[in-house]
Amino acid sequence: MRSMLFVPADSEKKLEKGFASDADVVIVDLEDSVSLENKPAARATAAAFLSGRREGGPAVYIRVNDLSTGLTDDDLAALVPVRPDGIMLPKSNSGADVQHLAVKLRVQEAENGLADGGIRIVPIITETASGVLAAGSYGDVGPRLSGITWGAEDLSAAIGARVTRDDNGRYTDVFRLARAMTILAASHADVAAIDTVFPNFRDMDGFRLECIEAERDGFTGKMAIHPAQVPVINEAFTPSPDTVAHAQAVVAAFEAAGNPGVVALDGQMYDRPHLRRAERLLARAQAVRKT
Repeated sequence: MRSMLFVPADSEKKLEKGFASDADVVIVDLEDSVSLENKPAARATAAAFLSGRREGGPAVYIRVNDLSTGLTDDDLAALVPVRPDGIMLPKSNSGADVQHLAVKLRVQEAENGLADGGIRIVPIITETASGVLAAGSYGDVGPRLSGITWGAEDLSAAIGARVTRDDNGRYTDVFRLARAMTILAASHADVAAIDTVFPNFRDMDGFRLECIEAERDGFTGKMAIHPAQVPVINEAFTPSPDTVAHAQAVVAAFEAAGNPGVVALDGQMYDRPHLRRAERLLARAQAVRKT
């Protein structure tokens, strides 16, 4: 999952554009981009659109309304029958919320004749203060967890911050902490770390730089709010031929030496953490080739 593109569930036109993009995942959004009074119509629009979708194309995740709203069950009842690949859970306060959603999904899968456990979950874990503080609780929530992501705007509202970035466009300390906790939580759970959105979709230079820095720091993908952002994300999070070749050389060196603790390659010493990093990069490259 390099690129995850948000599309409002209540607009067939925008759904068509989203699915025509090169996004790895389209997130059909029933939450923030849909007003409360329009949510029933949005569910119907999305269900009708997805039921007529041809095979192939991007994976489909549904961003449901969070568990505290009382709307989650209606979202699932309307959209699970069209067989989404996954659910994005906003305002997840801990791993227990993922497990709670997993129980709901198991019931819905059974009622709709779907394979048990087939629908995956990506929680947004930093939209509340308690969510940030519970980032370490996702390590053993079950096999449905496919990635972890974060959000800044809801967190700013929750804590009363006027802005999320300073005058130079950099996140302020609280939001940098939330970002770092997301990377650590994903690593702890051994799932994909997905970076949050970049709201100013007209600032493509700033967006590209943020993608590059996110990949550098350990994120393996990023969410988008506009189709024009998708190619930039895909480029930034696709391992380059040079990095793939180097990773292959590191793995080969360990294998040739009988998998010791340390090997020498091109005048440098590489230990087991370097091997693990190379293996992770090759796994990412393999996943890209399958998309």
